[in-house]
Amino acid sequence: MSGPTLGNPKNTIEILQKYNFSFQKKFGQNFLIDTHVLDKIIKAAEITKEDMVLEIGPGIGTMTQYLAEAAGKVIAVEIDANLIPILADTLKEYENVQIIHEDVLKLNIRELAEKENGGRPIKIVANLPYYITTPIIMGLFEGHVPVDSITVMVQKEVAERMQSGPGSKDYGALSLAVQYYASPYVVANVPPNCFMPRPKVGSAVIRLTRHEQPPVVVKNEAFFFQIIRASFNQRRKTLVNGLCNSGQIPLSREAIAEGIEKLGKGSSVRGEALSLEEFAALADDLWDRIPSDGETGS
Repeated sequence: MSGPTLGNPKNTIEILQKYNFSFQKKFGQNFLIDTHVLDKIIKAAEITKEDMVLEIGPGIGTMTQYLAEAAGKVIAVEIDANLIPILADTLKEYENVQIIHEDVLKLNIRELAEKENGGRPIKIVANLPYYITTPIIMGLFEGHVPVDSITVMVQKEVAERMQSGPGSKDYGALSLAVQYYASPYVVANVPPNCFMPRPKVGSAVIRLTRHEQPPVVVKNEAFFFQIIRASFNQRRKTLVNGLCNSGQIPLSREAIAEGIEKLGKGSSVRGEALSLEEFAALADDLWDRIPSDGETGS
């Protein structure tokens, strides 16, 4: 076996020409053409022959070749029908790769992990199309898919949002959601010239290592996330206004204001000043104030 060949731009161009492939904007396709970055991704994901890896959006199979060398099994999910014959060609030497032609948002990954990996946690590695980064990552976490880690290429600003803390301009609902489920670590920043075609923005590889247990325990997870989303919906508003305006919290303004006061940060505090722990405390306090009959609490 010759080892991975596609990290080399010349070989990538040859394959694209051989199949007369044209990039589809709607699928957000940018193929990696830098072997150093590929090596970094594989190393950061800490893949061994014990692992089953799910790759989302394999493209022409560039990273898939590297994953196949390192992992026990690779399942690659690709939405673009034009890439399926290319993948069959570029991955023909690898017996541990299975290609699924499907939209990953419609795939039952939990079921797949059960069937293909006996319910043991899988590792996810992807050069993600930027327009679906958040729904994919949140779908994996919220769907309680057995995942050990997610190592993905994302837009640089999204990576910054995922790992930022209270008070920074990048901090928001995504930061809190990611950090509730996982520990984020930016592995590398990746400039546009590492891709074909070149994206207009910088990229970064981020590894999200799943927490064994969430760092905070809340009484109602769905309500906790509802509070977080409402807190950042109108960024320049105070927290009390954000929560009152959301129309999703069946409590009076007074009750909401009282809950916020208990945090000891003043009544005009904004959502971006609160840590994960403070959001958990607030959500639990407000949850306890909601009468069980659904009437607006006082």
